[in-house]
Parts: sequence; C-alpha cells; structure tokens
Amino acid sequence: MTRVALVKPENITDPIIQEIFNWVTQMESAVPNHFYVEMNFPEYFKAKLGSTKVLWQMGELTLPEIQHIGILVSKANGCPYCTAAFCTILNYGLNTEESYVAQLLTKGSAATTDQRLRTLLDFALKVNGDPKSVTDQDVQTLRNVGLSDKGVVQMVHLVSDFASYNRLNLALQTGYDYRDMWRGLAFDWKPEAGESAGDNTRGLRK
Repeated sequence: MTRVALVKPENITDPIIQEIFNWVTQMESAVPNHFYVEMNFPEYFKAKLGSTKVLWQMGELTLPEIQHIGILVSKANGCPYCTAAFCTILNYGLNTEESYVAQLLTKGSAATTDQRLRTLLDFALKVNGDPKSVTDQDVQTLRNVGLSDKGVVQMVHLVSDFASYNRLNLALQTGYDYRDMWRGLAFDWKPEAGESAGDNTRGLRK
C-alpha cells in the first residue's frame, strides 16, 4: 500500500497540472498512481515535471532513446514501478513493438543493434552505478555517436532524474498499476501463494 495519500482531485483548475495529466494519459492511457503521489506537493510536482519535460524535449537525445535509458536505469535500481512506466511509454505511447521492449528488459543494451543507442545505454548505466568510474574515453564515446557537450550534460541529468523517480516510488511504495508482464520480465515477479495476478491494463492496446 502506498505510504502517502493518492491525491485525486475531482476538478483540476491549474492549467499546468491539467497539461501534465493530458500528456501522461496520451503516453500511458491513464494517469498513474505516481502522479497522484506527487500531487501531495503540487508546487514541486509542477517544477519537477517541468524539469523532466525540458530534459525530454530540448536536448539532443530522441524520446525513444530517453525511454530506453529510463527502463534500464530503473531496472538497475530495482524499481518495478518506474521500469513498467517507461516500458509503457515506449510500447504504448511511442508505438514500439511489445516483443522488442520485452527483449530490452531481459537482454539490456544487447537487445539493440543500433550502436548509438547501445553507447548511450552503457554510459547511462555506468553513470548510475558508479559515476566516479566514468573516464574521458567514456565521454568521448558519446561524442563519437553525435553528442555535443550539451548532450553529455543532458545524459547525466537524465540518469539523475530517472533515479530520483526510482527513489520516490520505492521509498513510498507507490501502488503498482501497470501490466504485470513488465515487472515479471524485469524482476521475475510472480504472484505470491494464494494471490492472483493483477488485471492491470494500463498501456494495453485493445
């Protein structure tokens, strides 16, 4: 059970919050519990999501590349909630084949043959796991696949941003409301004895 209230206002009068909710509904088919957790601190919710929007829209990485990073960083940090959220955006919101997203969960960066994407993913995982171990050569590999200094800075901020969502959802035990398939593939999740699998259908195309 989520450790804080899920704030679900009947009427949203703030246009910024309404825009955020409209966007996530387009990408995920509904507003997820994580957003209702964030609504406990609406002032920061708007600032935080505004920062994420800049990272996702105004840098040098494409939105699909960014979702790949979010999936693998979240999986590395042991966050089923965020892993499933970014799988949903990549699959449902960005029309990526479900079978490919499943391979990404099980094989990691080896699931892609795109050298640029694999370079981005490997760098992101290194920054996430041990930022002090990043070398000049690691940064040069990003430049070799087309990033300028702006893109390099964007990469590091993306990893930090994803990790911050991981910490929030893990610490507050945000109630899982995504397809069980995603956490099953990423974390070998199975219902406990006597428990049936959920019927979450967020991001399931009819």
